[in-house]
Amino acid sequence: QVQLVESGGGLVQAGGSLRLSCVVSGRTSSSYTMGWFRQAPGKEREFVAAISWIGDKTYHADSEKGRFTISRDNALNTVYLEMNMLKPEDTAVYYCAAAGRWTTLATMRDPGGMIYWGKGTLVTVSS
Repeated sequence: QVQLVESGGGLVQAGGSLRLSCVVSGRTSSSYTMGWFRQAPGKEREFVAAISWIGDKTYHADSEKGRFTISRDNALNTVYLEMNMLKPEDTAVYYCAAAGRWTTLATMRDPGGMIYWGKGTLVTVSS
């Protein structure tokens, strides 16, 4: 059994920054390709970023490139999402998710391919 717990969400002004964390617990906690997704009210859950199981490769959605950065510290069983230059349209519940270690980063764009999900953390960006 694997559990993912997100934290770090909150209220921030447009242009501000926020760092989200996702702690993964359970057996072989670092042996997953990890991703961040977000879902705003009335919208579909969308892909934000992904990182390979050892952290050597990353993939970011085009809309977030240059602003968001995904990283991981396997010693701490934690995945991060650094968000800079936040915009009101970034407001959403952000979810951490895990897929098999061999899942390609491109495949991570599909939420349906995830094995485990966190319960999310709310990020609200005010204008």
